[in-house]
Amino acid sequence: MPVERGLPYVVAHVAVSLEGATTGFRPDLERFYRLVSTWHEDVTLVGADTVLEQEAALADAPRPGPAQDGPLLAVVDGRARVHQWESLRTVGHWSDVVALRCASTPPTDGPWVEEIVVGTGRVDLTGALRALGARPGVDVVRVDSGGALTGALLVQGLVDEVSLLVHPCLVGPGHGRRWHGEAVVPPGGMALVHNETLDELVWLRYDLRQRPS
Repeated sequence: MPVERGLPYVVAHVAVSLEGATTGFRPDLERFYRLVSTWHEDVTLVGADTVLEQEAALADAPRPGPAQDGPLLAVVDGRARVHQWESLRTVGHWSDVVALRCASTPPTDGPWVEEIVVGTGRVDLTGALRALGARPGVDVVRVDSGGALTGALLVQGLVDEVSLLVHPCLVGPGHGRRWHGEAVVPPGGMALVHNETLDELVWLRYDLRQRPS
């Protein structure tokens, strides 16, 4: 399902509160990950912050080995802060891992990991997606982000679809990160292509490639 610009199809699937926060509440993770299969993703794209927040849990997690039929995990790690590469590779969710880095990424003595180097002072997200899309069998990239990475992709016009699993709660002002980071609604808005009530949750899907009717 590659799009016309020659990049893979990029979907941001996010669990949010009523005001769009990604933290400060307990999401329904079982439902969230059940919906992930909708896109048959080839790559899971995450930021270093998302991985670092899970390092403690990752260290104690079972290690069944790489998931042969699982997606590739690509981590935007321009400052070489992630070190749990072998744990990520063998935790059983992904087939392999790759670090997305740039020319100014500091050298690391940590465990070896495949690198895609794009950009000078920071990771070039367009270049990273183009490199990922050039790999055999990569058509769909799912963004798993607390907000910063999704926002950066939105600003650069690199997101094709936004999927929001809305939870019936408010985290309050000053709490929780927003799913869109620092980005604003794209010019022309987003076209709603699907809405569904799932018990007390609401699932909304927006197509950013077409204007609302």
